[in-house]
Amino acid sequence: MSIGLVGIKTGMTRVFDDSGTSIPVTVINIDSNRISQIKTKDRDGYSAIQVAYGSQKESRLSKALVGHYKKSNIKPARGQHEFRVKNLADDITVGTDVKVDRFKAGEHVDIIGKSLGKGFQGGVKRHHFKTQDATHGNSVSHRALGSTGQCQDPGRVFKGKKMPGQLGNVQRTIQNLTIVKIMPEENIMLVKGSVPGHKGSVVIIKPTQKKYIPKEIFTEKSESNKTDQAVEAKKDTTEDSVKTDDTTQKQTNDKSGKEA
Repeated sequence: MSIGLVGIKTGMTRVFDDSGTSIPVTVINIDSNRISQIKTKDRDGYSAIQVAYGSQKESRLSKALVGHYKKSNIKPARGQHEFRVKNLADDITVGTDVKVDRFKAGEHVDIIGKSLGKGFQGGVKRHHFKTQDATHGNSVSHRALGSTGQCQDPGRVFKGKKMPGQLGNVQRTIQNLTIVKIMPEENIMLVKGSVPGHKGSVVIIKPTQKKYIPKEIFTEKSESNKTDQAVEAKKDTTEDSVKTDDTTQKQTNDKSGKEA
């Protein structure tokens, strides 16, 4: 895995491609990412890059964190996140800013965020259970759970049974999201689709792990591929017609020789 970014979810909007298709995008603000520590396999047991993001008052931080940031020669940060890496690049040093232009439009990323908290919810909303009858003798159990087990054997409710409980407010990862646009001057990234979390929540952006390549957008590759395919098809058709003409001419010559 290579180094990623930590951003703030600003909200959602939409953009239009060249054909006029509306694409929903999430606006992510890359809030001043800085390298605060580099961990090596010899010293720490694994290779990683620690990225500090945002800003914070010193009075709100512990003395250990204040000393850590002073040692790295960076301003106090809102938080920090580690990115595991296999190889450390030469241009990565402590105190270096990590810019949004490390990614490019058309690339695919995995984004981690904390989903919206819904509080304590019932089985219908939490697990999409079917509701019971509205009539036919059912008066107070329209959204009740129903049976949770069997009889005297096994005489208990199995672990993991879907029941009412806390919904949301958990870490979730959305994979293979497409970067629609990078705005380096504003430190903003536009990502196709939705991202977990509320406005102002912290999201972690990493290069995708599954190498999935969906339909291309905002690139000229598709047009160039179509042109190349058309040229190859025309070339194949021309070769086939030449072969057919040669075969016909050969058959004609053979027939003339036999008649002579």
